[in-house]
Amino acid sequence: MDRSIGLLACLVGILPMGAPAQRWSMQVPAEVSAAAGEAAVLPCTFTHPHRHYDGPLTAIWRAGEAYAGPQVFRCAAARGSELCQTALSLHGRFRLLGNPRRNDLSLRVERLALADDGRYFCRVEFAGDVHDRYESRHGIRLRVTAAPRIVNLSVLPGPAHAFRALCTAEGEPPPALDWSGPALGNGSAPAPGPGQGHGHQVTAELSTLAHDGRYTCTASNSLGHAEASVYLFRFHGASAAPALALPLGALGLKALLLLGVLAARAAARRRLEHPVTPDTPPRPQAQESNYENLSQMRPRDLPAAMCIP
Repeated sequence: MDRSIGLLACLVGILPMGAPAQRWSMQVPAEVSAAAGEAAVLPCTFTHPHRHYDGPLTAIWRAGEAYAGPQVFRCAAARGSELCQTALSLHGRFRLLGNPRRNDLSLRVERLALADDGRYFCRVEFAGDVHDRYESRHGIRLRVTAAPRIVNLSVLPGPAHAFRALCTAEGEPPPALDWSGPALGNGSAPAPGPGQGHGHQVTAELSTLAHDGRYTCTASNSLGHAEASVYLFRFHGASAAPALALPLGALGLKALLLLGVLAARAAARRRLEHPVTPDTPPRPQAQESNYENLSQMRPRDLPAAMCIP
């Protein structure tokens, strides 16, 4: 009995001596939050079972899903080098901040967009044994916040010659949408139409635009608000004729005045080309009279056949 107890104590003393000092592990925060347009740092440190490793290594970051998600960053360090040469940086916005030789894979993401919102996973690979690689299983939740922004506002035809309006906005947290306009109030009531969300975008429909005028869509969340407007003006056949009579009458008067001016100019041009001399009475001509001629004739001029008593 005493001999068995001694052998067990010996084994207990030997096993810890042969066990590795550390195991593979990843230390990451559960969530990181940053505003759109700014930068975010995703911390990641790890431990490995080797007392010292200076061989080739590769650092990888994935998005969306562990082990199978698309890579957004990858770099490789040669044997004995602390410089990890970047081989992949999606859109050039991902940069390694940590030093993998010092068990630090922290990553910086520049110019955040709402599309960057999601989960990210860090991974390290040592050359050699297939088991010398490790990846975080749960990853880091990157939450990108943004004030509302209206990305689309449109008026579309509806049934029975009616109209409807659609408003789409994005933001994080997802914004709430309100409509205001004729017979709708000034934004105090929720949107009359249904709202639908897709990712960071929310769409609300105003099913019927019953009156002409200005319709405004307002998007708001905890970071701010945004608004945009559309105007609806319909032409009515009964009231269109009187409205058109005045401009058409004005156009007709202008046409008549223009024709009068052109006619006057044409008459003046004809007078210049063909001048008319004023009428003068004809000069009187001497009338011949037999009696006057006879009285003025001398006797020698009388006809020979004429007899004077």
